[in-house]
Amino acid sequence: MKQQTFTLIEEITRNDGTKYTEIANMVMNGRAELAAERGFIKEVRILQLNIPHSAHVINYENYINARYEVPDEDMDHWEEWEKDDKIMVDFNAILKENHIS
Repeated sequence: MKQQTFTLIEEITRNDGTKYTEIANMVMNGRAELAAERGFIKEVRILQLNIPHSAHVINYENYINARYEVPDEDMDHWEEWEKDDKIMVDFNAILKENHIS
């Protein structure tokens, strides 16, 4: 499994119309676009490109890489990454560092 490096912040709209923010990269953004085309999610849009590779981003990468893999192009669903309270501290710090929150 290849380690993902996160470089962007995106907003994903679920099929029920609710939205959530995710920290990802161009590969995952492409998979989200594919998921939208297939009807697994409604939409994805990039909020911020080229985010700084801060300690918070590294912690988040390590957390996600230990738990999830990049979906294949033949995916049959969209998996939303679950986050525990501890990693949410890093996640929210990333949003704040990038003036998203």
